Amino acid sequence: MSNKKVIQTLDAPAAIGIYSQAVCVDNTIYLSGQIGLDPNTMQMAEGIEAQIHRVFQNLRAVAGAADSSLNDVVKLNIYLTDMDSFAKVNEIMTSYFHQPYPARAVVGVAALPRGALVEMDGILCVQD
Repeated sequence: MSNKKVIQTLDAPAAIGIYSQAVCVDNTIYLSGQIGLDPNTMQMAEGIEAQIHRVFQNLRAVAGAADSSLNDVVKLNIYLTDMDSFAKVNEIMTSYFHQPYPARAVVGVAALPRGALVEMDGILCVQD
């Protein structure tokens, strides 16, 4: 039987729906989608560049609450309302991730919660 544990931190935005910030099962951590909300004010960061940074910071905070880090991300999903932001995501991602990079998907979407321009979720694999 799997050992399921909910991960929560005040250093990332509180869930705005019926979900957990992350769930850990055995050696795998599933990060819920993060948008560019500041966890202190619950206000959206201004512009795509600020939102991308805020999303990575939020993901890093949730990973940290699970005693992990972005170094443990094995799969990253990125959702963009404007695929013209793809190059900016790649540029900013290099300041949060190093080789070997995680597997990744980037998907163009019509809309995201709270008018966000970007959302990301991920899967981490950690050692015992």
